[in-house]
Amino acid sequence: MTDQKSIQIPASRYDLDTYWGRVRQAAEVSNPLTLFNSNETIRRAQRILAECSAGQRPLNEEVWSAKRLVDSSVHPDTGEIVTLPFRMSSYVLSNLVVTVGMLTPNLGTAGTLFWQVANQSLNVAVNYANANKSSPLSTSQLITNYVLAVSGSCSVAVGLNSLLPRIKSLSVGTRALLSRLVPFAAVVSAGMLNVYLMRRQEIENGITVFEEKTNKPLGKSRTAAKKAVFETAICRAVTAMPVMVVPPLVLYRLQQGVLKNKSMRAVTAVNLGLIATVSFAILPFTLGIFPAKTHINGSHLEKEFANKRIWYNRGL
Repeated sequence: MTDQKSIQIPASRYDLDTYWGRVRQAAEVSNPLTLFNSNETIRRAQRILAECSAGQRPLNEEVWSAKRLVDSSVHPDTGEIVTLPFRMSSYVLSNLVVTVGMLTPNLGTAGTLFWQVANQSLNVAVNYANANKSSPLSTSQLITNYVLAVSGSCSVAVGLNSLLPRIKSLSVGTRALLSRLVPFAAVVSAGMLNVYLMRRQEIENGITVFEEKTNKPLGKSRTAAKKAVFETAICRAVTAMPVMVVPPLVLYRLQQGVLKNKSMRAVTAVNLGLIATVSFAILPFTLGIFPAKTHINGSHLEKEFANKRIWYNRGL
């Protein structure tokens, strides 16, 4: 006979107060193998968690497997399944094509604009799908923020590409090398702007915070929202650094050696492999910088939350 006493399932099997614990948790959430599960399987995993919480089944390996799947596929605020290309478990695969496009040498203005628009369009979708949903955006706000984000990335990319040839003090080799890093500057600056724009409503209206012990909603906090959006923007910038810097620098060196005079197909294949390897390797380490479910003393927020231990969803 099962024990009917309710069970509070821990947020993770790992210690999320430590960086390494968050990295291990992020590795599970971003695992692309979870993408092979159907919506029916995900819904079944949600039922397993509900049954465990109600005391109808023990906290065993099956429950932990269900939690891994739910954490990687379901939005924590709404309980709805996140559209497949925009889940964190699909982040590397979804970004792979646009990243290869942005890092293709000698794109020209038209190519630069096309891939920057594609990248920011994807970022808008990912940021919107994974944001805290207690302060949703209206359709008009979504469109306005999208246009601003795309305009920002294109302006930075095209502006830097036009600036480099005018710096006469640079050698041809140095100018060619720096041109490989233009996408990095555009992606980081526009990516942080993108996060802010897509989640500006949270900063203005606040996000819902919950009492730690009871999970009871206590109201909305603008301070928590600012912290959540800032930390998410930092994570995105740090994620972009190795992906947008290491592959183009390595590829540049290879093109001076083993890839010299090789076909564009060979260069693209190597570029794809470099980007995929760095992306898969770095993502858990960048997602783990800050906890997704943030626990904090209410005294750090507005005065109405003082003397309480609370938590809130930072968003990914």
